Amino acid sequence: MLTPWLEVPGLSDTLEWYSAVTGIDLLTHGTTSDADTIRDTAVAQPLIVATSLLTLHALLPTETERGAAIDVAAGHSVGEFAAAVAAGVLTAEQSLVLVRERGAAMATAAAATPTGMSAVLGGDPDEVLTRLAELGLTPANVNGGGQVVAAGALDALKALAETPPTKAKVIPLQVAGAFHTDYMGSAVARLETLSRGVQPRPAGVSLLSNSDGTVVTDGAEAVARLVAQIARPVRWDLCQETMLSRGVTGLLELAPGGVLTGLARRTLRGVETVAVKTPDDLEAAADLIRRHGGAAA
Repeated sequence: MLTPWLEVPGLSDTLEWYSAVTGIDLLTHGTTSDADTIRDTAVAQPLIVATSLLTLHALLPTETERGAAIDVAAGHSVGEFAAAVAAGVLTAEQSLVLVRERGAAMATAAAATPTGMSAVLGGDPDEVLTRLAELGLTPANVNGGGQVVAAGALDALKALAETPPTKAKVIPLQVAGAFHTDYMGSAVARLETLSRGVQPRPAGVSLLSNSDGTVVTDGAEAVARLVAQIARPVRWDLCQETMLSRGVTGLLELAPGGVLTGLARRTLRGVETVAVKTPDDLEAAADLIRRHGGAAA
């Protein structure tokens, strides 16, 4: 995932710094580690955020440039921590330390009770939510475009797959546990303790919260929401609705990109999208910034 990025001048040094900050060998995990290794929540979360921050640094290296180009910053699940950096609430170092502890705490919480997650694609939205409630499952990600991720006990997920809602497809996900549910309570407690030592700044651009899609400007509130979100459903559908209401015309997804632009194509009609996957995408991303940056209300 990171191999091509190391050829961009300066980024290998930045990644070495991120590795030092987290105490995790992100260079190895992003280049040669096998799938089972990087699937570990304690590794995957810092690696994902570090990759997003690398590409943010490559495109908009200073806060001044970010403030001039970005109208709305948002991230899905752990991506909120990269969004908080883009918005100026957290430094890269603060974000990475919190994410390291988040990943480790969530891995510990997931190991305590066997749970999982499954994507539910299609079906009537109300019927899908009703079926999840019947089985005691949580709609952990409401992504819009007919996509909901159910989370909870493994037997309940099995029952969902065996008797899915009408016209819905259920796909089990390769994750360690039921993230964004009450099963993550111990992880919330750990991050609450750590977050008291963080000194966030007011958001320099509009930062959207996963909990309800609202704009958050106060730094302390933003961090509190990041912590609480560990055990709350991700309402990406509401984040996208806010983007539309605020006049967003272009959406740039940082690496590892692709998922959110895919959702946007189904729900943000008329919004131009660019997903940054490799350095080859930087030119298109810079062009999108030039034509759309600073345009939203």
